[in-house]
Amino acid sequence: MSTQHSKKKWSADVTEHSDALDLENDVFKRSPTRIARSLKQSAEHSHRRKSSPYRSAMSMLTFYINRAGRNLSSARRRKLEVAKQKLREAFHRETKT
Repeated sequence: MSTQHSKKKWSADVTEHSDALDLENDVFKRSPTRIARSLKQSAEHSHRRKSSPYRSAMSMLTFYINRAGRNLSSARRRKLEVAKQKLREAFHRETKT
């Protein structure tokens, strides 16, 4: 097994079996509003997270964006960045301008 294949399996495993959050299937393929809502709900209901619900949800979204790296189309990246804004709003955090 190649090193790159191992890394992909490792990061996919983190997304699917995170100790911090139980994510819905295909959560990152939804609209930005639905992504934010789902991450917020997962973070608030998790009893295994080590941080605040906001930080856990934002960390998972950032992890997903970083994991995709160059393979993420610009349209999908924009959609996920909008989801970050929606997540900030859902947790009543200051939004970046």
